Amino acid sequence: MNEPQAITIREAQEQVDHWIKTVGVRYFSELTNMTILTEEVGELARIMARTYGDQSFKKSDLDKNLGDEMADVLWVLICLANQTGIDLTEALQKNFEKKNIRDINRHKNNPKLKK
Repeated sequence: MNEPQAITIREAQEQVDHWIKTVGVRYFSELTNMTILTEEVGELARIMARTYGDQSFKKSDLDKNLGDEMADVLWVLICLANQTGIDLTEALQKNFEKKNIRDINRHKNNPKLKK
């Protein structure tokens, strides 16, 4: 069985853009995609609550796949990034820099995280 080939975030943005323009016809509006993102996060939350939380699965939840739900969230987030001109690779790198400065000792000094 062939392993899926790893892609970068930038490549993912390019592939989603290509798919939208060739198969999906066009992007939904930013507001529609924001609503869809919220919907997809809700579906992910539902599976998390049933897999790792205290809720039991309903018959309609049994065919859901956690990885697929995460990929749905990522897909719509990538659509929003593409629509708004955000380079997610650059944004994530800047976010790491921000966290490495702001949070350098924050979590180490948090008594709630010590065991």
